[in-house]
Amino acid sequence: MYQNQASLHFPNGFLWGGATAANQVEGGWDEGGKGMTIQDCLPYREVGVADFTKQFAYSSADLAEALAAGPEANYPKRRAIDFYHHYKEDIALFAEMGFKVLRVSICWSRIYTDPRDPEPNEEGIAFYEDMFRECRKHGIEPLVTLSHYDPPLALVTDYQGWYSREVIGLFVKYARTCFERFGHLVKYWLTFNEVDAMLRHAVTSGGLIEDRFPGKNFDEVIYQAMHHQMVASAQAVKLCHEMVPGLQVGCMMTKLCFYPYSCKPEDNLATQQRMRGVYRYVDIQVFGEYPRYLWKEMEQKGVSIEYRPEDMELLREGTVDFVSFSYYMTSCMAADTEGLDMAPGNTVNGVKNPYLPSSEWGWQTDASGLRYSLVELYDRYRKPLFIVENGLGARDTLEEDGSVHDPYRAAYLEEHVRAMSDAINLDGVDLIGYTWWGCIDLVSESTRQMSKRYGFIYVDMDDYGNGTQKRYKKDSFDYYKQVIESNGTNLDR
Repeated sequence: MYQNQASLHFPNGFLWGGATAANQVEGGWDEGGKGMTIQDCLPYREVGVADFTKQFAYSSADLAEALAAGPEANYPKRRAIDFYHHYKEDIALFAEMGFKVLRVSICWSRIYTDPRDPEPNEEGIAFYEDMFRECRKHGIEPLVTLSHYDPPLALVTDYQGWYSREVIGLFVKYARTCFERFGHLVKYWLTFNEVDAMLRHAVTSGGLIEDRFPGKNFDEVIYQAMHHQMVASAQAVKLCHEMVPGLQVGCMMTKLCFYPYSCKPEDNLATQQRMRGVYRYVDIQVFGEYPRYLWKEMEQKGVSIEYRPEDMELLREGTVDFVSFSYYMTSCMAADTEGLDMAPGNTVNGVKNPYLPSSEWGWQTDASGLRYSLVELYDRYRKPLFIVENGLGARDTLEEDGSVHDPYRAAYLEEHVRAMSDAINLDGVDLIGYTWWGCIDLVSESTRQMSKRYGFIYVDMDDYGNGTQKRYKKDSFDYYKQVIESNGTNLDR
């Protein structure tokens, strides 16, 4: 249990809220002029905790099977929780909790049915405009991610994902449309979700299927694709500042946190190297240039990338206004892992920490690690920070009376709020907001399950899409409402 070292206090105007992603909540995959995304083609596979990485294995044969599948096939992102039709009801529930901010993403393929289309899809524009107006009607500030793990399918089938330089121009066209049509409704923007993730799951982050690059060094493909995303992000940031002065554009990273497993120098050095891998691309988005260690990393891997001189100028001109991140858990790092227990985490494996409890999915809860991460990030970047994902996946039970008792979720929230308060008041961190991940139950990205539930709101659906889709308030709904009402100072449970 995290114990405060200072009294609870959050600044006036602190942005409390929740977070979702279009591919995990919207559904409506073939409605309103929406084109397909790679997420519409990812099946649910029943795998154990130890084999969770099998969810990310994907081939051209898997894609062909998905494109031939009928509507009864189990592709959970196609249906999600049908936020596409329930968004007004759901936003009203968020408002009842007192949300000040709601993080969502825009599905690129809902704005441009085909990314090559010269004009946007007006049905998609109308959907998001109405959603943002609905948020504002309830006093909720939208925080919008332009690309959240759902590249348009055409980038996979007709291009080579983000490996193709032409995709930069397509993305910038899409970003321009979003700023032009929604800039008066959305103050806070993010370019790419967990921008570092392509090195862990290239399909959803970069539209890259390894067997489609025969004879190529796939590591080199990924580094090249990452360069193109860096240039596209910088162009989008620069464009947003030019089009609508005053808007804020941030980057978003996976805040993986590794402790040395022991005090052996080798374990500490291995940890330092692993953490450099966490920061490499956010360093570009904040400082506007490639860090020397990233050039060395590519050199050691025998990888080279193609870039234009103007790319480096764009990186300098398109630095972000704030740094946002996801944080769920911590792991340990050892130079030699033989004989050590391993624990899964947010798309990574690490050495299990014997001092921490674990969820059913093996993620180790560590509120102190959130404070540690906040200090580490603020010391490194000296920019405002925004926690845009944090939460606990658990199996919840819907009782016959419609109640859901989830004291474990409230306990997790309490500990992490206490850690945030100390980071602000003792460590001097500039933290502007906090959005709980999966504020309403959604399809998990790491397992594609509904049964791994994060929300304060229960959605009656199982892993195979069976259920009424009816929404129920969990006990944690009222607890988060209390936290927000008190601006983080009343954590009594």
